[in-house]
Amino acid sequence: MTEGVPRYTAREAIDLVTSGFTELTGLVSPVHAYPAESADLTAPAREFGPDGPLSWQGYDASRARAAARTGEEESVVCGTATVGGTATVLISFEFGFLGGSLGERTGDRLEAAHAYAREHRLPVVSLVATGGSRMQEGMRALVQLQRVARQSTLTRAAGLPQIAVLRDPTTGGGWATLGAGADVVLALPGAQVGFAGSRVRPPEADPAAYTAEAQLAAGAVDAVVPPAELPGLLGLWLHLLSHPSAEPVPPPPALADTDLPTTGWEAVDNARSPQRPRATAYLDACLARRAAISGDRCGGTDDGMLCGFGVLKDGKDGGRTVAYAAQTGTATRPAGYRTAARLIRLADRLRIPVVTLVDTPGAANDAEAERQGAGAAIADVFGAVAAARTPVTTLLIGEGGSGGALALAAPDNTWATPDSYFSVIAPELAAAILKRPPEEVRATADQLRIRPQDLVDLGVVRGIVEPVKSPS
Repeated sequence: MTEGVPRYTAREAIDLVTSGFTELTGLVSPVHAYPAESADLTAPAREFGPDGPLSWQGYDASRARAAARTGEEESVVCGTATVGGTATVLISFEFGFLGGSLGERTGDRLEAAHAYAREHRLPVVSLVATGGSRMQEGMRALVQLQRVARQSTLTRAAGLPQIAVLRDPTTGGGWATLGAGADVVLALPGAQVGFAGSRVRPPEADPAAYTAEAQLAAGAVDAVVPPAELPGLLGLWLHLLSHPSAEPVPPPPALADTDLPTTGWEAVDNARSPQRPRATAYLDACLARRAAISGDRCGGTDDGMLCGFGVLKDGKDGGRTVAYAAQTGTATRPAGYRTAARLIRLADRLRIPVVTLVDTPGAANDAEAERQGAGAAIADVFGAVAAARTPVTTLLIGEGGSGGALALAAPDNTWATPDSYFSVIAPELAAAILKRPPEEVRATADQLRIRPQDLVDLGVVRGIVEPVKSPS
């Protein structure tokens, strides 16, 4: 046990997030192999002799002791609850029952819970605390990971959100399926999180690498949440992910009352001004509440790409959930593009409209960015935008530097603010490639036709948004 980190029982974890819980009963009959796609587990049972499929001596006695100690019949408790106003299927692991391990009866319960969620169109929240697969059942236990992965995939295909809350510890197959495979991954502070449990890691392994905080830094966890804040944030996430909409997001109004530039270089100056409003200001202006996703699930994060979901402020579209991917004016890293692609695909699956805010001098092009797969990451975003069935709206709010900016732009629904520009390449770089002296950079900017009004004439953007007029 991690020093100072509480280990909640399954019921205590449920009580952290809701005051009302109804357990799903009848989920465990004699052990099943792969029952029909229904919460009614009446398929023919797979029968084993004493002590389970391996006849592991003392296994039945161990189960009986675990049941007596915890008051639970298995390592998971499944039921329904209302969390923050949203009806939800809750799955909570009991670590005190054989280390929260997954056995075949655990698989029965998890399958039935997901089937119930699909039948009743409910999101799934997993409060995970597990040491992995149950050794006493051997490969019959390990193949439950395939079973759980299939159920998660079916629930995903049904357009229902899945959220994981990682408790201490979350290791092994439970982390690699219900945990890391969720749409949004939250974790309690200090929780052990990793594929390798504490007793099977290399002797020289740094324990700090197997924590919720380390997984957050590595892009595998969206947020580390103190227990007192968990009910509110979980309720917000459930609300955000459970409200689809078919209408596109209108482009936000400009936040700066800037005149249209008369020259290309003036457009560049406007976009590069330190006083120009940035992505955070636009998100604050148009969203009443929002929650962020973090990380590309491949080991990286990028603070220069803000991604998440929010609720539009009052007005004709007030109260609607939208997804956002917003550049903050820095060179976007590969992890940023992969996070944006993850966001767009999740919003598309849940039928939530997307708004992207474009503001970057270009994609990061240093040696480390190339080693991290910059080209493939940019291609991933192009593909996610192109394949999206949910409407995508783009607002160019600053610099639009080449393909690193265009990747986030909706092909037929991109708008521009007066203090922005879009260019096939930065004017300075264009002049260098053309072997022009520095004093010709400004003229090159004019030749490139990068002003917002030029972009409208070229058919690259639909229009130029105006600032909100104050009541006179």
